[in-house]
Amino acid sequence: MNNQFSNRVLCSGIIVTDHVCAPVHHMPAAGELILTDTIDLTLGGCAANVSTALAKLGTQARLVGRIGDDIAGVVVRELLEKAGVDTSGLLRTEGIATSQTLIVNVQGQDRRFIHTYGGNSRFVAEDIPLDPVPEILYLGGYLLMQSCTPKELASVLKKARASGSKTILDVVTPGPADYLPWLEPVLPEVDYFLPNDHEGQLISGLAAPLDQARLFRKLGAKNVLITQGDKGTLWLGENIHLESTIFKVNFVDGSGSGDAFAAGLILGLLENKTPWETLTMASAVGASCVRALGTTQGIFTRAELDEFLGKNHLKISTTA
Repeated sequence: MNNQFSNRVLCSGIIVTDHVCAPVHHMPAAGELILTDTIDLTLGGCAANVSTALAKLGTQARLVGRIGDDIAGVVVRELLEKAGVDTSGLLRTEGIATSQTLIVNVQGQDRRFIHTYGGNSRFVAEDIPLDPVPEILYLGGYLLMQSCTPKELASVLKKARASGSKTILDVVTPGPADYLPWLEPVLPEVDYFLPNDHEGQLISGLAAPLDQARLFRKLGAKNVLITQGDKGTLWLGENIHLESTIFKVNFVDGSGSGDAFAAGLILGLLENKTPWETLTMASAVGASCVRALGTTQGIFTRAELDEFLGKNHLKISTTA
């Protein structure tokens, strides 16, 4: 593995064991049994997905998060280590199960999720180590971790930025709720905020992604990148307004594509790419994810990413 960037990236946040079925023809009715080709036990959760994607791209990241004292926690650690992720920051929490998600794929429909919080419910901002200070600090799954409170998180992010870290925040919104009080103290300490358009609407109450991005910028986020599925991505920052299409690939499963996008963004930032180049890289890694079942199985290697970018072009429009 290329460890050129080892210890430069800290991925923190939710870690999940995913149970993913290959697409079925329809949702079973009560009492009905239907067959699927495979049911895979895989890694899931923003922090685990991003760190695994980075490892596949040749960039080692340290992962910090909470697992339970159950067999699922053992499986998670083994899968992460096999993928080449630095698991020295995994925190085993006694008396609680590892977070798990059942992902049901139905042909022609969006995914369905059944989730249990598990160890993620015990994650707190103070779990994030700042010694050594990472070049990039990523936190994924905020708003799904009840113990990670805004005041404490804002303090940790502020310390990280003061020490030279770039901070990246991703969220998971488990249904309608009043999320703004959880974000208002935090966004001023965020360099890159990465909601998708559905999350952005739940948080802001605004339907248009551009309106969402303007609000999040007004609340303090330095850059806002809103992914919109097959509609592309919006990037709004200081003197930056980019809107992209997507790379066309064979779609199998959308699980983890947003996390793959985040991994590509991190790679671009590490390599000091321009915003245009970084958005292209992030979009390509995100596209690679959807080619296979599960959150990380389809992710490009670095050689595959470079080859793909050499053969494919992403349309990006610029608005002054």
